[in-house]
Amino acid sequence: MLRDVNCGELRINDSGRKVKIAGWIKKIRDHGDIIFIDLWDRYGKTQIVIRDDKDLLKTGKKLGIEWVVLFEGVVSERPEGMKNKDFPTGDIEVIAERIEILNPSKVPPFVIEEEIKAQEDLRLKYRYLDLRRKSMIKNFEIRHKFIQIVRDFLSSRNFLEVDTPILAKSTPEGARDFLVPSRLYKGKFYALAQSPQLYKQILMVSGFDRYYQFAKCLRDEDLRGDRQFEFTQIDIEASFVEIDDILNLVDEMVKKIFFEILGLKIESIPRYNYKYVMERYGSDKPDLRNPLFIEDFTDIVKKTDFRIFKESEFTGGIRVKEILSRGKIGEIEERIKKEGAKGILFISRDNEYKGNFIKYVKPEEFRMEEGETILLISGEKLKTLKFLGRLRDELFKPEGNDFSILWVLYFPLFELDEENNSIVPCHHIFTSPLNSIEDVEKNPLNEPGKQYDLVINGVEIASGSIRNHNPDVQKRLFKIMGLDEKDMEERFGFLLEALSYGAPPHGGIAIGFDRFVAIISGEKSIRNVIAFPKTYQGYGLMEGSPGSVSEKELKELGIMVYDKEKDKNIS
Repeated sequence: MLRDVNCGELRINDSGRKVKIAGWIKKIRDHGDIIFIDLWDRYGKTQIVIRDDKDLLKTGKKLGIEWVVLFEGVVSERPEGMKNKDFPTGDIEVIAERIEILNPSKVPPFVIEEEIKAQEDLRLKYRYLDLRRKSMIKNFEIRHKFIQIVRDFLSSRNFLEVDTPILAKSTPEGARDFLVPSRLYKGKFYALAQSPQLYKQILMVSGFDRYYQFAKCLRDEDLRGDRQFEFTQIDIEASFVEIDDILNLVDEMVKKIFFEILGLKIESIPRYNYKYVMERYGSDKPDLRNPLFIEDFTDIVKKTDFRIFKESEFTGGIRVKEILSRGKIGEIEERIKKEGAKGILFISRDNEYKGNFIKYVKPEEFRMEEGETILLISGEKLKTLKFLGRLRDELFKPEGNDFSILWVLYFPLFELDEENNSIVPCHHIFTSPLNSIEDVEKNPLNEPGKQYDLVINGVEIASGSIRNHNPDVQKRLFKIMGLDEKDMEERFGFLLEALSYGAPPHGGIAIGFDRFVAIISGEKSIRNVIAFPKTYQGYGLMEGSPGSVSEKELKELGIMVYDKEKDKNIS
């Protein structure tokens, strides 16, 4: 080893010890006949002192920030008044006796410090420098510890870690596939797996009983703070289980993660019905740190002569303990309108009742206290509830380090895609109905499935379900979403065939590992817990991906690139 200690381990009881220590130079303070250097590595920083030796001082004056340097020297206790209690190594320094420059560094394009001022694009271009920040390294230490906890937890419960293919068959699961052309089979394509969904179900058919993996998933979808083209999920599947078995397993694992990483004891994780959270919070992933909730005022306003109220299926409102100005309400209304809402009505009580519909109602029926405002939205029930959910988020922004953890169960199996006027799965098509398949066929948009989501601070962290192990039920669900026999065979024939060979009842869950780590680490974006993420536009700024390939490579794959705008082939 070039070094025998790292930059974070020396203490006062090491005084007098001769050491070899290497790292990056973070700071240089040159006082002429004495030079102080802060040497840094992943483990911490140590002060190096160069003095009393002209040759060493001459070398020391050549050194620069972020240079990689090896020092040999003797550990010494710092003089009183020069000790730094902010660092574990603050009581000591290393008096240099030998200096070896391992690698100089160009001047970094930004100062590598915690309160970084550089734009994110610049940080991503020089990601290897951005990752040198202590907070970034801490994120990846948390990520590593998280992995170890999950592996130990699941392995101790007889789960087998099994890798499933990345190169898979294209069976679209909602997002677009990343397609990979086959050189050997011209005109044929693999798809980079969006998830191991079908493979893990087939492993249950194979008798593996309990499976997990840290699965790389790839989806060609629009990016935002909590999305990347490539992400990691903790994939779990088990045979002969019901909903409670999966939820109890994950409850125990989540409690262990929070305790071992953050020292937080989670007492219990509440479970709510989808219908309940939608009607109370207007969201299937509510942040319960927000105390606001939706009230149903339909019966109160229906009997008025106000046209908006009379013609609307549902009128709901949110009550806040303050008098909101018309200007503030207008600002909120503009943001909600961008989501598709038509507008906001309001009533407030400040000595007297005020509002933009006050003359049509009996204000006392709203049972308001002094200093309250109620904001209302009317319309079709489900849409209005969703708008009210957005309004709830606008009115209260949770702060602090608290965690709101809950389960949401029994989502609808299907929902209406209004753009295409078609019935599509609410989660995915492999979910078992809560009731009979006949009930689903009669009323597909109103029947729940055996589905469950884990929500932390308003973010969906995990999603799972009990699966269809009966191939006939699975076929009938395919039919409801519009697939004919040919489509079923072409896209999912291998799954249906596998299910026909004695598939056990089974279910599982996929946990968004990157999202979970981001929440545990206090990061708003998963880009800060992924080593080499893409930008919002899907570009790898550091390595310049995606990039062009040669015409020779394209010909080998039987590909011709078509420029739609120029209406011509460009290779």
